[in-house]
Amino acid sequence: MPIYHKLGKIPHKRHIQFENPKGGIYYEQLFGTEGFNGHSSLMYEIHRPTQVKEIIQSYDVSPKIAINKNIKSLLLKGFDVKPAEDFLDSRKAMLVNADCIIGLAAPQKSFRSYFYKNADADEMLFIHRGKGKLRTFLGNIPFQYGDYLIIPRGMIYQIDFETTDNRIFYVESYAPFYTPKRYKSSSGQLLEHSPFCERDLILPNELETYDEKGDFLVKIKKEGMMHEVVYAAHPFGVVGWDGYNFPYGFSIHNFEPITGRVHQPPPVHQTFETSTFVVCSFVPRLYDYHPKSIPAPYNHSNIDSDEVLYYVDGDFMSRNNIEQGHITLHPKGTPHGPAPGATERSIGQKETQELAVMVDTFRSLMVTEEAMGIDDGKYYKSWVE
Repeated sequence: MPIYHKLGKIPHKRHIQFENPKGGIYYEQLFGTEGFNGHSSLMYEIHRPTQVKEIIQSYDVSPKIAINKNIKSLLLKGFDVKPAEDFLDSRKAMLVNADCIIGLAAPQKSFRSYFYKNADADEMLFIHRGKGKLRTFLGNIPFQYGDYLIIPRGMIYQIDFETTDNRIFYVESYAPFYTPKRYKSSSGQLLEHSPFCERDLILPNELETYDEKGDFLVKIKKEGMMHEVVYAAHPFGVVGWDGYNFPYGFSIHNFEPITGRVHQPPPVHQTFETSTFVVCSFVPRLYDYHPKSIPAPYNHSNIDSDEVLYYVDGDFMSRNNIEQGHITLHPKGTPHGPAPGATERSIGQKETQELAVMVDTFRSLMVTEEAMGIDDGKYYKSWVE
């Protein structure tokens, strides 16, 4: 995240001796991105973070592809994904390309018997249902309904759930998540026309520090494999850190919509960007105020991107028969737009209470076997009058 943050104890200068009052020194670790050219944080740890005692097993967790080259619009009934007790077991990949994995999860329990690290991808977890705490070696973040959690690659974390009915829409991205460039000054500050600002971000706090040796299981996802690795020291052994690379949260309810006299295009809803896709937030807002305005979106061709919409709450004016937890995929190659009757129905409407998350990818998405298991099978025909 491109703002400076720090927690715990740190020395007055980088890369100098930082004495442990119990004897010896604290061990420095740079947690960086894009080699040494991206955002980074500098951590100080009680024990060496490099101590691997054993690799227990490695197994394939790569998504199983059902449709490699897809042109069919799909409607996936997301709440049909069956809950699972374990967080990782509950995660089901739905749509995949070389840049990202888009999926759903319905974990029922906290995971505390192991730690998790995604070595390949930044993760965005959108909390549709549930409440709890994201626990990381850089501090903890409370979360609830409507929160985005951005977790940089390489972050070791656990999640405590206060609830059992948890629903998560997630994206794993092989490129870092950023706030959109057009919202920021040349030095990275969010500008006045941005639909949110730094005050809205939920930064890590409550740094947990454990001075413990033993056997600590860390499940590491790398190149489609899950590796079960035993560390010799507790992964949360950080006494302090500072920098720009850390997890953070943002509530969709704090996104301030941009409206106009006529219908505004999807980029006004943009919340995050990567070099390969964008994420947008559709939130309750007033409709267009031109006397002849048509609040429903106009038909448009997906020429350069696949569009994925995850429906969270409220009224979805442009579609028929849409429910909470549904995912629609509109692939490049065919135009899409409002359902028959939706345009006419929207005329004269003053506001919407819709809540949805959109992901537009610049490369086509493959459809997994898990997705085909919850596809309604007929959505692509829904524009026929």
